[in-house]
Amino acid sequence: LQRELRKYQVDVHLHTEVIKILTKETDGNPVFCGVECADHKKIAADDCIVCTGGCSYASTGSTGDGYRFAEETGHKVTERKPALVPLEIRENWCRELMGLSLKNVEIRMQCGKKTWYEGFGEMLFTHFGVSGPLVLSASAHLRRWDKEQYRLVIDLKPALDEQKLDTRILRDIGENPNRDMGNILAGLVHRSMVPVLLRRLALPEGEKANSLTKEQRRVLVQELKHFAVPLTGPRPVAEAIVTAGGVKVGEVVPNTMASKLTDGLYFAGEVLDVDAYTGGFNLQIAWATGYLAGLFAAER
Repeated sequence: LQRELRKYQVDVHLHTEVIKILTKETDGNPVFCGVECADHKKIAADDCIVCTGGCSYASTGSTGDGYRFAEETGHKVTERKPALVPLEIRENWCRELMGLSLKNVEIRMQCGKKTWYEGFGEMLFTHFGVSGPLVLSASAHLRRWDKEQYRLVIDLKPALDEQKLDTRILRDIGENPNRDMGNILAGLVHRSMVPVLLRRLALPEGEKANSLTKEQRRVLVQELKHFAVPLTGPRPVAEAIVTAGGVKVGEVVPNTMASKLTDGLYFAGEVLDVDAYTGGFNLQIAWATGYLAGLFAAER
């Protein structure tokens, strides 16, 4: 990139912080004319592409300045919220499972009887709650934390329906009737989950397998198939992969990324009110909109 910039004699102000976008009135319409920098230096230019990112990962420089630039030039900026973000849970036992990665599980994000998201794949327990690809994708659907009580429901044994799972448990007990239930459970889930499951099932640690009643077995099957975890909210936006919300897309020409309000001004990337699932889609948004903005700003 630097070689190409030198080749085409592009003037790059690498260490200059822009604090304001400058405009002038031409025939009654605002037109971009330059930028003002932190050292009060003003740089004249014909075009400006605002591609400052969102307000996630502020340590990389994404401080949210682009939203301010947009508002100061008359654009509407929709509410910003974390997207693709880990989630916090109420129970303290998540610390016992910190670092545990569950693979090939099914999850559902529910509120009341409504399911907001379903997915199959991998998730991770952390000291504060849950993360991992499944949870990050699911978080994109949970935008009403102030009004809704969401819960995560995990199917720990998605390959088995409830009847087959009950048969499997009966077989394990039949083969090892005098073993502790903790050892039986260790054959069904990761060992670090066993103490948590025993407490949720109200079973003593030394409970013998052959003493498990039919009702206790039914509750065990329900726990393994519907491991419910109340959620309290997302982690801060600083920990989110992307920011939901941003410059209202209705005020941007979709095939050029040009502002509809200020001539010579363009927007690209996460500063726009566009976000998508994890898996490269947000990078694609950044590259595609950046390409269009660069192409048409240069042609102009």
